[in-house]
Amino acid sequence: MKVLQIIPSVSLVYGGPSQMVRGLSRALGQQGVEVTLLTTNSNGDVGQPPLDVPLHQPVLEDGYRVYYFACSPFRRYKFSLGLLQWLARHHSQYDLAHIHALFSPVTTAAATVARWQGLPYILRPLGTLDPADLRKKQALKRLYGYALEAPNLRQAAAVHFTSPLEAQVSERFGATTRDVVVPLGVSWPPLWDGVDAGNDRPDDRPTAKTLARLQVRSRWSLPESGPEAPPLVLFMSRIDPKKGLDLLLPSLEALQRSGTPFHFVLAGSNPQDPAYETQIQQRIAQSPLRHCTTITGFVGGADKWALLQAANLFVLPSYYENFGIAVAEAMAAGVPVVVSDQVYIWPDIEAAGAGWVVPCEVAALTGALHTALAPGSPLAQRGIQGRTYARSHYHWEAIAQQMVTVYQQCLR
Repeated sequence: MKVLQIIPSVSLVYGGPSQMVRGLSRALGQQGVEVTLLTTNSNGDVGQPPLDVPLHQPVLEDGYRVYYFACSPFRRYKFSLGLLQWLARHHSQYDLAHIHALFSPVTTAAATVARWQGLPYILRPLGTLDPADLRKKQALKRLYGYALEAPNLRQAAAVHFTSPLEAQVSERFGATTRDVVVPLGVSWPPLWDGVDAGNDRPDDRPTAKTLARLQVRSRWSLPESGPEAPPLVLFMSRIDPKKGLDLLLPSLEALQRSGTPFHFVLAGSNPQDPAYETQIQQRIAQSPLRHCTTITGFVGGADKWALLQAANLFVLPSYYENFGIAVAEAMAAGVPVVVSDQVYIWPDIEAAGAGWVVPCEVAALTGALHTALAPGSPLAQRGIQGRTYARSHYHWEAIAQQMVTVYQQCLR
């Protein structure tokens, strides 16, 4: 089977949804699928330099091919005429296209080309059909949706949602769609002291956590590890208004006033909205939280996994989140989580007993954090349960097997 993956960009500045395509392509390749990824060299706003990659030629990456195309003529919107021309010329060499993102000119046009040329395609909205997301630039998006996206949705072989709740709430602009639900996958944490992070023996967890805490302590001057060390509460995501930081910071301040010890780590950035990122940093600097907060900026690779494994609790109180890849990664690292009920994998968290789920309210979030950090709280057990669930439900091998089945069904 020969499959195209098409996405506006795979740059780190666009967060987990873009990076997910790399993981999926690698895992599909291991299942025997021949994958070609089409994307642009976009790397953030116009002021940022584009990705330093070869253009218009195949680049081999982890068992699949990538073609990068220059953003032209509309760099700001990640549009690439070259990508569309390549697709129009080569579409007949592929069985199916998996197109990631709606309301992006290049993927809207790519779906249109596939539709006109008779190439079966699957659309993954990336949360763009969520009513909360559609309220931004509402009039323009409704016009765009009915005029351009509705025909693509109507003719798609399937629409790929990453959680049942995302499928339930998503707008279709009058189109009848064939929906499939396949969650996102996570790369598995690296080994710590010869101990697989997926091993569920309770005595392994402190060893991994101790080693990770030592690494991140030297990297960011965090509090010393040990029985008397304050628990690390980690937020690791894009610094964006939808992530619920306006709920989290007041909750942490209330927790601090109650005398509950903790150290807060804010990990993430937002190159597309640096003003908001600065606003959050200033808010912390003017708060009592400044005495117990470390701001790391963007964290990736081995540092990301070390920080996750060092954390005692992960928190993400988003106002809407079609999946929540950072939450799944925290579970894979064995970290219990506190999330809002607008992070759409919250039913998985409840089913696994992997943490606490709360409404988007300061009082409710404060209460959950207090419960989670109280003496005798089952933090370690909930972390183990989350890790077990993630290994069976979010591992890339399992996701790729589900996706291959979906592709085969679409082609039949």
